[in-house]
Amino acid sequence: MSKLSRHNAILELLDQGPVTSQEELQRLLHKRGFDAGQATLSRDIRELGLAKTADGYSLPGREAAAESDLPSVSRLVREFVTSVRAAQNLLVAKTSIGSAQPVAAALDGENWPEAIGTIAGDDTILIVCEDKRSAGRLADRIQGMLA
Repeated sequence: MSKLSRHNAILELLDQGPVTSQEELQRLLHKRGFDAGQATLSRDIRELGLAKTADGYSLPGREAAAESDLPSVSRLVREFVTSVRAAQNLLVAKTSIGSAQPVAAALDGENWPEAIGTIAGDDTILIVCEDKRSAGRLADRIQGMLA
């Protein structure tokens, strides 16, 4: 089988999740009908630009995504949010300087039904909710994280 088909098979395997070692990769490829030695796999890994992470080999860019994963929203709120105030269907969250954007990203990542979206500045986050009642529920949830 061709190098291109082997590369495609490696990418398909890694798309299913990280592969912990070259030996595991070799075993998985063998199940797919590829007979590749250690030197060939090393070359393939280098040519594909795969990254070795704590979880194993992963697709290019996956290691950057893992590094950019944010801490939990409750931790970020607890550490950086200083206050939350409701104004009709809007919430204004004040944060320490430079912290609004990561906190807003974490809030967006929660996909809470009350929140339509956020806009973050340097130390302020505007959270848009559907209505006043949703804003109140979300304010309560965030206040609970501050305690």
